[in-house]
Amino acid sequence: MAENRYIFQISGIKKPELKKCLTKGIRKLGGRYIGGSVYQHSSTHFIVPQVLPSEKFLAACAAGKWVVTPNYVLDSVKNGSWLPEESYEVAISTSTTSTFYPVRQWRERVASGKLKGAFQGWRVLLMVQKPARRAMFNRLLKAGRAKVFHYSPPSYVSITHVMAKPITEATKSLDAPCYPVSHIVQHLFGKRYLDMNFNLSEDETENESSFVTTFPKLEKELKDHMVQQNRHPRLRYCEFQGYNDPHRPQSEATEADFSQIATMIECGLFTEALDSIKSSLFPGLLPPAQYLVSLLEYAQQGNATSLFLRIFMQFLHRLLVTNPPWNAPKSVKTYFSKIFQCPCCQSGLWPFLESTICYCLLRDSTCHPLPGPALPTLLHFHSDLLAFILQLFKGELQAITTGVYLQQHVCENLQDSVRGSLTLSTFWTVWERSTLLSVALKQLTQLLVEATSEDDSKKIQTQTEKQELVHVTGILVDLLSVVVEFWCQHNFKLNQALVEKGLKDYAEHFAVISYRLPPSLLAELVAKVPSSRLKMVLADAVFRTLCCKNGFTVGDDPLCFKKIMMYLQGLNVLSQSQSPSNPEAGLIIPRYNMTITDCGLERTSDGVSDSGTEKGNILKGLKRVNAAGETLLHRACKRNQVETVLQILALPNTDVNVKDHAGWTPLHEACNHGSTACVQALLRHRPTPIVNSQVGGVSPLYDALLNDHMDIAKLLLEHEGSVILQQKNNEGMTPLDLVSDPAQREELLASALTGDSARMKKPTEVLNLPLLEAGSCLLLHLLTSYQQEKGLSMFSEAGAHSLGQSLLRALKTHSFETVTAAWTDQQAVRLLEDAITLMEVGRGNYDGQVSQPIRECKGENVQFLVERLGELKLKGKELTHYFKKS
Repeated sequence: MAENRYIFQISGIKKPELKKCLTKGIRKLGGRYIGGSVYQHSSTHFIVPQVLPSEKFLAACAAGKWVVTPNYVLDSVKNGSWLPEESYEVAISTSTTSTFYPVRQWRERVASGKLKGAFQGWRVLLMVQKPARRAMFNRLLKAGRAKVFHYSPPSYVSITHVMAKPITEATKSLDAPCYPVSHIVQHLFGKRYLDMNFNLSEDETENESSFVTTFPKLEKELKDHMVQQNRHPRLRYCEFQGYNDPHRPQSEATEADFSQIATMIECGLFTEALDSIKSSLFPGLLPPAQYLVSLLEYAQQGNATSLFLRIFMQFLHRLLVTNPPWNAPKSVKTYFSKIFQCPCCQSGLWPFLESTICYCLLRDSTCHPLPGPALPTLLHFHSDLLAFILQLFKGELQAITTGVYLQQHVCENLQDSVRGSLTLSTFWTVWERSTLLSVALKQLTQLLVEATSEDDSKKIQTQTEKQELVHVTGILVDLLSVVVEFWCQHNFKLNQALVEKGLKDYAEHFAVISYRLPPSLLAELVAKVPSSRLKMVLADAVFRTLCCKNGFTVGDDPLCFKKIMMYLQGLNVLSQSQSPSNPEAGLIIPRYNMTITDCGLERTSDGVSDSGTEKGNILKGLKRVNAAGETLLHRACKRNQVETVLQILALPNTDVNVKDHAGWTPLHEACNHGSTACVQALLRHRPTPIVNSQVGGVSPLYDALLNDHMDIAKLLLEHEGSVILQQKNNEGMTPLDLVSDPAQREELLASALTGDSARMKKPTEVLNLPLLEAGSCLLLHLLTSYQQEKGLSMFSEAGAHSLGQSLLRALKTHSFETVTAAWTDQQAVRLLEDAITLMEVGRGNYDGQVSQPIRECKGENVQFLVERLGELKLKGKELTHYFKKS
């Protein structure tokens, strides 16, 4: 019985998980689901997340069917039977305070028997040229019970409507009134069609109105703009523009003679051998690699004079100029890879490079032994060698960025050249190339962090050592940027999402391994990064980690302009932080036990005893994960084992936000399973867990409310305030939408106000200027690099037909949700959100994010940041002016 009364069609739901859940729920309650891309007459209910400019939605309206939101099925499943539909009928918010139900009038008329459809009595001559469009309008009109003719009907049939696309003089001359196809929408919704946010503007090519939205076209143009923005030349190095040697003709290369060089090297005449090789260096002619390996090995042993080392480095640079591997056959790349590898293990360029870096940092060599103690001359030679390899990688990046590969005279295409590049083969094995975070890149990052830490260490005695270390650190920063940019350029055209994920994973890795560095040093390191996109993700990850250390949780959702503006709240927390500025302190984690009392959790001792089998068992199983990726902390939170949770949190370096394979954190598990005591313990830990993180749209607060754990929901709100009440899940629902009981809603709002009051205590002075300076520096570079990467200036471009102006016109006449309803590219959605946020900044909506003591602070970075925010406000005002004018 229910199967005939409840026959569903679905439209506008992009999430496969939600669609699967809806179809499963329909079948569970005895209903039937009909798929397909067109409207079906047999359907009784139509499910949409919101009003859509689509054929199926309009057809369901015309036929007087139930048009409900997905919650109708979800709530009915919870109820165990079908609920009344009225409260789930789709609606829109208008400019007035009333709510408009666009389908109700036709549904009620059809249900009462007054009409069979919205177009009953219409006899339409449909004259639409394009077959696909004609078929769509035919289905739509017939859904509303109109009679449709595609040719002139018999004389005894009188036509009531002529609908044409395009409208011509011939169509206007017919006996019946001629209408544009947009008349369908106007008839269905009357004057309220203006609130429906359908695009009814004049079509420039056909000079008629159309309810078919042009928003997908805007999305495509916006995606093309972002692709072009990401393809713009990065880290271009002018010194590679003329990497040819026109003064040495190719024909002269045949005159070189290397027969005596082997004898010279065997006799220990290295200087003479070098002079002989140097004089016979021509484009297209490469000295035998084994000779250069011998000379390089001699230079590294510490017996060579400073003159020999200087001449040898000059030779290497000339070799690179005359025979650049990025503009040569594959054999040249192989030649360079043979020279620069460990003479012992011969495992490629990375072990050689790693050994060079370690020698510069006064570390033990990771591969082959080098003479010690380190001699100043030899230290300088190894830093020059490191700079040379950086130069080589810069050249390959320049080639892939500017398309030099396409101009080469060998039979290789661009992708083959990239795959055979030294940069790619040095840092990624064949199996690692789909991820940025390779083993070699992790090791390079670790060495950079160590170099930065050593730079701040008191172990460096002399000014010369200090300068050399600063020089090496700068080379490592450039090297890291070049390598990351090369991987991004190589993969961006093939898989943009892969590049985004790779950068995010790398930034999180960097933030984790560098957390012991002083904040000021970390901010300074990020500021040195020349790559704007790498600097952006690093500044984001480091700032979030810095906030997390000091009790201000920030979600790991995609970066956008609005999120950056919300970061300003973190500055207030940093300015009031009481954490010590000792560089050795690293991550501050309190060590204490707690007991559960009637009043909650209380401290009872200063630490966890090192004795006893219980702690030994915890330490033993701390890093073990089960098949689902759950750690011991996950499992303890699921079982409400608060004593185990407290002991784990008391251990140093505990990651309170550790995720299982699905992405769930311990806080998610505690909220899901009703482990109130564990939630209290997690929230009192420092750093605090990320409360607004989502997995498939489900945050810890959603988890608690979905499982009726009101006590936990109130704890979260008292901790975070009302900000997490504004967070929406994948279906656009807020946490309060899950609560139907008015009394419970009031309790939740009261808890949120308590949390807001605790957070809104206005500081009167800055208590931690160094930490505030570091945070301001990171935010300053984050803002600058984000604007550079995303190209927000497009919205203020002059010209009525510019993309920015088109988007502003769309936003002026339609809501953001309507414009982006059918968009599938989240980057395009975020860019449009950025424009809205920038206008909000111009209106002063974010002025209150920064406290007055911070604005009056005399810190250099703080003042720069305040000035930058002032500039953004002016740009926002200009954009608002363009918006009003468009």
